[in-house]
Amino acid sequence: MSAALAPLAGPSRTTCRSLSNIAASSISRLPSAPLRRPRHLHTFPPLASHENPLGLPRNTDRLPPKMPQRSRGGPPAKRPVPNVKHVLAVSSCKGGVGKSTVAANLALSLLNNPPEGSERRPRVGLLDLDIFGPSVPKLLGLEQAGEAELTEGGALLPLTNHGLPTMSMTYLLGPEKASNPIVWRGLMVQKAVQQLLFDVDWRSTPSDPASAGLDVLVIDMPPGTGDVALTLTQLVQLSGAVIVSTPQEVALEDTRKGVAMFDKVGVKATGLVLNMTHYMPPPPLPQDPLPLFGPSEPFDKLAKSLGLPVLGRLPVEPAVSYGGDAGWPVVLKSDQEGGETKRVFKKMAEVVWAALREKA
Repeated sequence: MSAALAPLAGPSRTTCRSLSNIAASSISRLPSAPLRRPRHLHTFPPLASHENPLGLPRNTDRLPPKMPQRSRGGPPAKRPVPNVKHVLAVSSCKGGVGKSTVAANLALSLLNNPPEGSERRPRVGLLDLDIFGPSVPKLLGLEQAGEAELTEGGALLPLTNHGLPTMSMTYLLGPEKASNPIVWRGLMVQKAVQQLLFDVDWRSTPSDPASAGLDVLVIDMPPGTGDVALTLTQLVQLSGAVIVSTPQEVALEDTRKGVAMFDKVGVKATGLVLNMTHYMPPPPLPQDPLPLFGPSEPFDKLAKSLGLPVLGRLPVEPAVSYGGDAGWPVVLKSDQEGGETKRVFKKMAEVVWAALREKA
């Protein structure tokens, strides 16, 4: 079997390069314990299994909740993610609608636009739960950042760029296998999701138990309502969910299913986002919005029927694509470069902070 098609029984055992070899000077890891160097994940003996697909060192202090079993009654009590105040899921249920781009830009907008009345900059993190197709490292310029390191207690340390700490499956694979497909069955996926949710130390200083955690963790979910969505919604206390769609009816059908999934598990969706709503031609062409993917009326009708607010309407702008490919999301660009998209995300962050404040 060729290397490209070989199933991944577990993560690579190759020790990664240190961040000192990375050209991007803005990339960093959260600070480690004084006088103790963080350990690379794959310097440990092989521990990968169906119960521990990420191969983390065994630790009884961070036992995740058990998945519900029919023979044992109802579902387990939902738990907060350690050191996180609010968890906000970004979902689409339909692939290709720009959900990961929305998640990354929304997280950065929340970070750079503090809630009204706040006297400090908020602490925001981004967790990429797309096991099979992680996009966050590319969007944030971290695809060459190497493997995650571990605290002395065996928890994963996030990788940070643009001031935003992140975690992704990309960081848990060696450089040699980062582009290989992950071929796992449902049980392995569920366990990996549990470990990414409960075995990451999001504190500003992991060595200090009293250090600040995150005000909000934005979770970039994979498309659909399968294993990852079920594991997240059954085990974690979610503060809200942002549902992303495009104007086409084929996308709206899955949007309706996504809202129904969150309703079924007792999570009230924060609102809907309409992506790629229109294209504005550059001057000197007539400045009339062109609905490239259809009119927005079906989306508006769906939002009204679901009783959900529209958090934002994002246009088609080349700067969004260029910024994502370069690891420099559009909300970090100047007001002139970011254009209408940056303004929409700023307003979206204000609405989301207000909604989270009501959950406090």
